[in-house]
Amino acid sequence: IQQHLSLWNSLHLTQKPLKSEKPVNMENLPVNNNNGQSYGYTLYETTITSGGSLNSKNNIRDRAVVFVDKQFVGVLDYNVQELAIPDGKGRRTLSFLVENCGRVNYGKTLDEQRKGLVGDIELNAHVLRGFTIHSLEMKPSFINRLETSGHWVSVLQRPSFPAFFLARLYVNSSPKDTFIKLPGWSKGVVFLNGKNLGRYWSIGPQQTLYVPGPWLHRGDNQVIVFEEQETDGKIQFTSSPDYGMTVDVQ
Repeated sequence: IQQHLSLWNSLHLTQKPLKSEKPVNMENLPVNNNNGQSYGYTLYETTITSGGSLNSKNNIRDRAVVFVDKQFVGVLDYNVQELAIPDGKGRRTLSFLVENCGRVNYGKTLDEQRKGLVGDIELNAHVLRGFTIHSLEMKPSFINRLETSGHWVSVLQRPSFPAFFLARLYVNSSPKDTFIKLPGWSKGVVFLNGKNLGRYWSIGPQQTLYVPGPWLHRGDNQVIVFEEQETDGKIQFTSSPDYGMTVDVQ
């Protein structure tokens, strides 16, 4: 890893945020020529003046990393719907980085696949209002714009999560298929030469992402990793996949 860039310092490279009193799910955001957002993350931010009990009312689809003034507080999902927000002085920013983890494309719930914040969130039984909403689809155009940011800092400085991490892979011969492995990382997305390679998550079982040889070229290749929470700063490449388990089939 050579450099890192805090998510908070990359928001100026995204589309203009939406101001809304109530939460708006990603499919109804005024992006992509008003066709909404399909994939990726959506960042919801609002102002709070106290700590207390945060309740998602099961309105988070599908997983939200929660921050107060850019400091990690916890994770909300289907299983965890309440968090304790620490007390503080004055007005503070409460942020929800919400990930669309995928949609069901069949059955009775086919028309219930809205993502992001799909309803009200409560703090101390009071409904939160006044949101600023950033669409974070992380399309190739956005990843390419990241390079132009003047906020990249040396890996010698401690990163502020979530963050983008920049590395270079030098290939001195004809590129071949390989696999990328991130054992010291938590959860995020890998981009190779501007293309979305895929998501990773330390819970597994899969521990590698496939890197097609044609996506590489001789010389320097750009690797950008978006990481939500933690990293040891090391990226591994291996010639074989690691699916996390092996099963003997008789």
